[in-house]
This record gives sequence, C-alpha cells and structure tokens, in this order.
Amino acid sequence: MSPKIGIVGSGLIGRSWTMIFIAHGFDVHLYDIKEEQVNEAIKGINEKIRKLEQDKCLRGNLSASEQLSHVHKARTIAECLDGAVHVQECVFEDLQLKRKVFHEIDQICSDNVVLCSSTSCFLPSKLFEGLKHNGQMIVGHPVNPPYFVPLVEIVPSKWTNPAVIDRTRALLEKVGQKPVTLKKEIEGFIVNRIQYAILNECYRLIESDVISVQDVDKVMAHGLGMRYAFMGPWETAHLNANGMREYFDKYSKGIHDVSMTFGPVPQMGGPTADLIVKEMAQAIPIDRLDQRRKWRDERLVELATLKQKANK
Repeated sequence: MSPKIGIVGSGLIGRSWTMIFIAHGFDVHLYDIKEEQVNEAIKGINEKIRKLEQDKCLRGNLSASEQLSHVHKARTIAECLDGAVHVQECVFEDLQLKRKVFHEIDQICSDNVVLCSSTSCFLPSKLFEGLKHNGQMIVGHPVNPPYFVPLVEIVPSKWTNPAVIDRTRALLEKVGQKPVTLKKEIEGFIVNRIQYAILNECYRLIESDVISVQDVDKVMAHGLGMRYAFMGPWETAHLNANGMREYFDKYSKGIHDVSMTFGPVPQMGGPTADLIVKEMAQAIPIDRLDQRRKWRDERLVELATLKQKANK
C-alpha cells in the first residue's frame, strides 16, 4: 500500500504538489472546501499529466495512467488527513484563512503526521502559535511553478520537533525536490529576500534613468541568470578568482563601495511603476500571459533536463 499524502487546497500550488507526489507513487487525497473545485482540479491534473507524458516531460518512472490512479478526492478534511504521513496546506495566501485551516487540522490530526504549509511569506510562529500539534508543523515553501522548479524552503518554528525537519527534508528529496533548511525563521524566507534585493536595485536603476526595463531584464536573462542556473553566487565568485580568499582580497572593497551608493528601498509606486507596467504590458500583453507562462514552463523543462545531464 502506498503512503498517503493529504493536500488541502486544490489551486495551482495544490495541483503541482499532487503531481509531484503521484510521480513517485504516493497516494494523494486532495481536499477543498467546495467539491466542484476538487473535481476541476483533478480534471486539470489529468490533462496536464497526459500532456507531459506526450511531450516526454513526465516526472518519475510511472506512466501517466499509473500516476493518475494515485489521485483521490477527499470529501472532508478529516478524510484528507486520515492515515496521512504528510499533509501539505495550499490554501489562498491569507494569514487568517491559513490559521483557521491549521486550527481545524489541529483538532483532528494524529500525533505522528507532518503538517506543512506552502506559505510564501507568513512566519511559522504566526501560523502555528497556540496549536497543540505545533511541534509537527512546519513551512515548506515551493518556488512557482513547483513541478518544474524543484527548490523548497523548509522553515521550522521554535516549536518544530527536529525529527519533523528531517522527515520533511527526506520526503522532499525522495520526490525529486531540492530542499533547503532555514536554521531559524526570518521575514520573506530566503528566496524572496534575494529576489526583493534584485527587484529593488533594478527598480532604482530604472528610476534613476540608468537603463531601460527591457535591458535590465536582459542583464539577468543573458548574463547573471545563465551562471545562476547552474551555480550560486558564492560558487560563481569562487570560480571568478583563484578561490574565495583571492576574491575577497581583490573585490570586497569595491563591492562595499558600490553597495554604499545604493539608494533607499523603493515604494514601487508612481511614475516609475507606471513606466514598468506600460513597458511590460507592451512586451507581453495581458492576454498573452498564459501563452508566455506555457513558454516559460517548456523552457524550464528543457533547463531541468540539461541540468540533470550535466550533473551525471
């Protein structure tokens, strides 16, 4: 019998988690407050899995039909949780809603299930405060779209049992994700803090009329992003000199001096925001966003395949 995973919330993230787990033979029981939303989600998962198989991009060693046999509809949250080894919460990003869901889960869950939130910004201490099972609760923040971008940020609270951290990391590695564990909680976690630093400087450069919107995107797509697709900033620096000690000796003062010229954190409103909105809408009209997302996902599949070959 396959281990059971409960998914609470059937939106895009819940569907992605479902696809990730069934690719490795887990039985996924999907729950949402409205049954028709689960029906729609299962239909969408079915179509997506079969298309991925057709395109030879399906994860795991099971066929599409085999994977889809592991998707089940839970009609109640209790049914979703019953017998599950891991529950992934994927409801809308609203603190009160998530706290309400975890309060309900807290009343009926067993003492050995891992309860994991997909939140992208809420600190686990705010989500799990006052709950009797908060030692079993943890954040597992995926990067969108999770099926194609495997990073997951594991964020424990001060109450999280260390064994729960280990179990969560082991499960995510088993299903092909790439987890990183935060030693303590911090606002924005890691991905968003780094992303916001990049967005803030890009915004300041546009606001100062140093570079255009399109050209600053080229800097990432055709410059930094090409390196960062295969290695992080420290390995990049390590290879750009004769090791990190030489890098620090040669460049740390320059990095500090340039960094001191950075302006204050922008509010991202007013004329500069209007300019970015206008230029992005011209580059990718709103009615073409879905088409561009499909293009993005196809490129991510190609990149993931290339990375797998490169790492063999």
